[in-house]
Amino acid sequence: MRSRKKRKKVIVGVVAAVVALAVIGVGAAFAYMGVLNGKLSKGIDEDTQLALTDKSLAEPFYMLLMGTDKSQERDASGEYGDSYRSDSTMLARIDPVQKKVTLISIERDTLVNIEGYGVGKINSAYTYGGPALMVKTVSQFAGVPISHYAEINFDGFKSVVDALGGVDVNVPITIDDADAGGHVDAGEQTINGDQALILCRARNAYEEAGYGGGDYYRAANQRMVLGAIAKKLLASDPATMANTVTALCDYVTTDMSVTDIAAVANSMRGMDPSTDIYSTMNPTTSSYEDGGWYEYSNNEAWAAMMKRIDQGLSPTPDESASMNNGGVTDGSIGGEAVAQAVLNGEESSLSDYGHGEQVEVQNGSGVSGVAATAASTLTNKGYNVTNTLDADSYNYGKTLVVYDKGTDESVAKSIAKLLGCGTPTVNDGSYTYEGSYLVIVGKDYKG
Repeated sequence: MRSRKKRKKVIVGVVAAVVALAVIGVGAAFAYMGVLNGKLSKGIDEDTQLALTDKSLAEPFYMLLMGTDKSQERDASGEYGDSYRSDSTMLARIDPVQKKVTLISIERDTLVNIEGYGVGKINSAYTYGGPALMVKTVSQFAGVPISHYAEINFDGFKSVVDALGGVDVNVPITIDDADAGGHVDAGEQTINGDQALILCRARNAYEEAGYGGGDYYRAANQRMVLGAIAKKLLASDPATMANTVTALCDYVTTDMSVTDIAAVANSMRGMDPSTDIYSTMNPTTSSYEDGGWYEYSNNEAWAAMMKRIDQGLSPTPDESASMNNGGVTDGSIGGEAVAQAVLNGEESSLSDYGHGEQVEVQNGSGVSGVAATAASTLTNKGYNVTNTLDADSYNYGKTLVVYDKGTDESVAKSIAKLLGCGTPTVNDGSYTYEGSYLVIVGKDYKG
């Protein structure tokens, strides 16, 4: 059971407003937009502008959406100084032609190559080089150009939801999580800014309820709330839009002007957020190493997913599973499930697939990441990897594929063949594991 504490925030993605043109005179409207533009662009430096790729707003484009943990409460405490973190990262594909939006949550602990710093967790790119390096890192990782960037803090998120008069969501389970900030009832309801923030922070409630993978459910709830904001905003009257934009401008940093935002909003009119917003997260394999959790990218599944997204398709072959209809259904499409769903749709033959056998993978070689690599290989062939952990020692010279008496030895042999090494071994009671098969990755594994 994963027990990492994270405080993820939500970023408002598709933000729309035809601000004062329908409310006051044209001259005053331009003056007002000038003030708002100044607020929005405050903090966007030249390096960030250079990292972004020019793209017409009339064509599909990618936007990086980020959340920071800055808030008045944290400022007042003095506990954090001037140091803030980027804890929530989404890559959004906005398609004004087809009136579709795809939201991709990126696990903050995903290991990637960070230019100038080597391999590290993706959110550390923000710490090393701010928004500019984060844009570059996500762009390289996803293999797509990023044209726009937006960042919002805690206070901004609450203010936007409240400016809209709350948003309508279907909370999948009762949230009672002190670490997330409080309690939210299960069911369909209108939530205010404080409740929305609790919902988007909560992860322990899912693990305590036995769902596991609290980080995946939390990311799904973030996307659900983001979709609810978009739905409410697109249906708002001009006065509510103006209030929302005003709230945004005090807490959002973006390269987009009010005119840009209005243009995108206008082009997206008529979209149905319940069917036209796809929602997913990057496929990863979790690995517990040296007392901490790491997310290893399943690069084969990630590339297949991004290929679909870049073509304007749903992230997974099952389009209904990628709808941003929130809650447990969306959240259950975590890293390994996404990997299998995408690759099942990409492969022309399933004859070599594992058909869901449960396998635990342990690192017995001491080489960082080998268990996760082996787990990704198995996941991509249809095996259900239950855990990825360290073995009882790092002194395994040979890879073992352990199976219980009464289970199918031929499956163990297939696993060994797939990994390129491995000795099928009947469990004599010496091995404890979750699932039907155990892979202990030895020093002979080449990855």
